[in-house]
Amino acid sequence: MTEEDEAAFDEFLAARSTALLRTAILVCGASAHDAEDLAQGALEKVYRHWPRIRHDNPEAYARRIVVNAAISRSRRRRVIQEITFARPPETAAPQSDPELKDLLIGELRRLPARMRAVVVLRYWEDLSETETAAMLGCSVGTVKSQAARGLARMRARMGARKGTSV
Repeated sequence: MTEEDEAAFDEFLAARSTALLRTAILVCGASAHDAEDLAQGALEKVYRHWPRIRHDNPEAYARRIVVNAAISRSRRRRVIQEITFARPPETAAPQSDPELKDLLIGELRRLPARMRAVVVLRYWEDLSETETAAMLGCSVGTVKSQAARGLARMRARMGARKGTSV
């Protein structure tokens, strides 16, 4: 790798590693340690392929690696177990209601891996349906249906917890 490539990768790492870790935590639905492993593995792959991908969209490439690894990990774990969920890293966005945020994250982690990935990418990462579909290697229709089902499940469970419909 050339010095220019090294410098560009260092710049990418400084600018986007926190966002990639946040995505890993949300998509993984597990401990911060597991999410850090996913993010680290993604960054390693990005580094190995940096000269080829640096001019395209390395952030999307890294995000896709994280999402695919999280889904693969979930598939290997056929027995669903209760796991602790780490809080995402603090962001610059103001926290209006920490209790609601905790409730949402709790419900998010209860979704199946693929559905959780769709909800995180669409609504937390603010990707379009087309971008989410491309990242997950599925159709836009699948993204729409998975997002709708995921949100419906979360709303139903939240309504049942609060004793009202949300």
